[in-house]
Amino acid sequence: MKRNILAAALALACATAIQPAVAQDTGTLKKIAETKTLTIGYRESSVPFSYLDNNQKPIGYSMDLCWKVVDAVKAKMKMPDLKVELQPVTSANRIPLLQNGTIDMECGSTTNSVKRQEQVAFGNTTFVTNVKVVVKKSSGIKSLADLDGQPIATTSGTTSVQLIKQHEKGANINFKEIYGKDHAESFLLVANDRAKAFVMDDILIAGLVANSPNPGEFMFLPEVLRTEPYGIMLRKDDAPFKAVVDTTLNGLMKSGEVNKLYTKWFQSNIPPKNVNLNFPMSPELKAAIANPNDKGVE
Repeated sequence: MKRNILAAALALACATAIQPAVAQDTGTLKKIAETKTLTIGYRESSVPFSYLDNNQKPIGYSMDLCWKVVDAVKAKMKMPDLKVELQPVTSANRIPLLQNGTIDMECGSTTNSVKRQEQVAFGNTTFVTNVKVVVKKSSGIKSLADLDGQPIATTSGTTSVQLIKQHEKGANINFKEIYGKDHAESFLLVANDRAKAFVMDDILIAGLVANSPNPGEFMFLPEVLRTEPYGIMLRKDDAPFKAVVDTTLNGLMKSGEVNKLYTKWFQSNIPPKNVNLNFPMSPELKAAIANPNDKGVE
């Protein structure tokens, strides 16, 4: 009897001891080793983070960062011929496609929030944005209070419009949401006067305005609804792959390479129209680069 109890205890101990190794060996790096493929999820109109150029090739600040991660994975896995597949994603499907293994990381303009961290993980912060509202100058709308009773554009899968209600000037206003499938379509709703405003991250709006036929037609309302960090989105509970991502990003931040990439995409002429967004690096992003972290916004 004692021998059986001892054997059972020994078996349990062994099983417990190997669990971490098994868990570590079932994540993204194992998937990459087995399939010899890494799949990047990209956005089609998130200028200048992840969007299509005139050749329908995904480019941008986030894409450049993710290609650095790809190089790191190739080196770590000793797979110089690793195949990289590119999969377009939207605000609505990016999390499900990451969770079900269709993509291995999402390289776009996704806010790292505490709520989203219940479903996915994020690499260290690569950008910090302010959520704002853009309107046409001719609309007569000067503040959030003027949006009462108006149609407001929002992108499917995002929660930016709800932030209006959380602002003291927007607490008592009522509005109708009109959904666009992506940011470009949402902005077009305002450009075509189907919506009076578009609520989104200021840098994404700035990119859309700069590339529009008449940039001078638009303006931001003064209110800031929320300050949010962006990060490369990863599968939850996959520490080995997250370590590769964070180590890569931290190295780029320490070396100053991130600053060069920022200048390339935010303060230089960029495709497809060679427009310069003239968007200086914020104090919040400088702080995130100086002290890398993956803290999500509440």
